[in-house]
Amino acid sequence: MRKLLVLALVGLAAQLVDGALGMAYGLTSSTLLLFAGVAPAAASASVHLAEIGTTLAAGFSHWRFGNVDWKVVGRIALPGAVGAFAGATFLSSISTEAAAPWMAAILFTLGAYLLVRFSRPLRAARAAGRLRSRFLAPLGLVAGFVDATGGGGWGPVATPALLVSGRMEPRKVIGSVDTSEFVVAGAASIGFLIGLGSEGFLLPTVAALLVGGLIAAPIAAWLVRIVPAQLLGAVIGGVIVLTNARTLLSAGGVGGSVPVVVYVLLAAAWLVAVGLAVRALRRTRRARVTVDAALAGHPAPAGESAAAEPAEFAEPSGSAEPAEPAASGDSAEAAESRKLAAAVEG
Repeated sequence: MRKLLVLALVGLAAQLVDGALGMAYGLTSSTLLLFAGVAPAAASASVHLAEIGTTLAAGFSHWRFGNVDWKVVGRIALPGAVGAFAGATFLSSISTEAAAPWMAAILFTLGAYLLVRFSRPLRAARAAGRLRSRFLAPLGLVAGFVDATGGGGWGPVATPALLVSGRMEPRKVIGSVDTSEFVVAGAASIGFLIGLGSEGFLLPTVAALLVGGLIAAPIAAWLVRIVPAQLLGAVIGGVIVLTNARTLLSAGGVGGSVPVVVYVLLAAAWLVAVGLAVRALRRTRRARVTVDAALAGHPAPAGESAAAEPAEFAEPSGSAEPAEPAASGDSAEAAESRKLAAAVEG
């Protein structure tokens, strides 16, 4: 009973992270399950089976709010399902001893990615045109394979790639990726069922993760208003890196004082990343003050004008819009406000 309670808390924590960041449910829950001693294949299988329920609920919610581009879902979900099935089959066919460092390496890499991504301002390039299958299909295939073999990774791989393309609204990127993950999780579960059999799924673990995730869903909606995603992403990235570094060092037979040195260096990098995340968060808030002042028709506070903002919030010179005549000052002000708002969101 105590173990199931712990697993429910794992699912709760993972859903809190995912609800605030739009990603990392699989990364967080798989990392914590591995840390608790669950075999890699069983951990990934259980997480993906639980994700069928959580992603179904998430996809339905995104659909109701109009956050889903069904063309993108169709083009990325099917290749993602193929990649996830292949990844599940691959992970099921190797021994626990071989799977542990492989899975830890993937989780470590994705955790490091979270550290880098959330230690700098969150922005996306803006481009015109539609996303094509020749881009979405390979992306889905790779993201699905990484997701199944690493116990997570669909969101961290697919979401940034779509955001950086600049061809979708951020809300539709998150909604489409979350909705397509239902198909990916189902394909991975089928792959694990074929490779491991029904005994490969730890059904009490699945139930506990699912219950914890469902309890955390409304809390996560509240948490995202209290804890900035910029800061939470850097903190969780460090936890994932440090936890999986332990597995990698053990698998490599590294002993003596080397692990201590590695942990100290990783901890220092973690602190630097958190510091950079706080700095980027402050810059974003200063830009929001400027936007709010412009939208309200009041001058921005001294020292917080658009000209004083760092370069990452400035529009590229090539995309500057032509100046409006003096007679249409309201339109010019509205256009400037939209550009500032886009800089903040990006």
